[in-house]
Amino acid sequence: MGVFDFIKSVGEKLGIGSEEEAPTADDLAKEVQKHGLEAEDLKVEVKGDTVAVSGKAPSNSIREKIVLAMGNVLGIAKVEEAIAVAEQEPDATFYTVEKGDTLWKISEAHYGKGKGGEYNTIFEANTPMLTHPDKIYPGQVLRIPPL
Repeated sequence: MGVFDFIKSVGEKLGIGSEEEAPTADDLAKEVQKHGLEAEDLKVEVKGDTVAVSGKAPSNSIREKIVLAMGNVLGIAKVEEAIAVAEQEPDATFYTVEKGDTLWKISEAHYGKGKGGEYNTIFEANTPMLTHPDKIYPGQVLRIPPL
């Protein structure tokens, strides 16, 4: 089980509520489905600005993407997950994008000087939530997988 922090005032707006209001459990489950992230017995519960999610994912990377799909939503400050995984993989690092960041810059910061060209590894690790390498924004949380 993990607890992941997000910036409540940043992210994709779901549902029809106000910007301060967290989306419903159904809205978040639909967000996971929209991205084609497979999970069995996915249970989502929203308590204020915190989401509790459980179920079974085929891999650790899918588990992490489910957390990001729910956490990078306007109104969500925390995701508490208890998702079992069938295939173990090394955990990725989570990074919160800052003003002026690019995937190249993030890649060099995490993988080392001269490794900016590995930005595509970060991009691929965050698809389908990311649709283009240039479309990241301050406050967004990204997966940084090990090389």
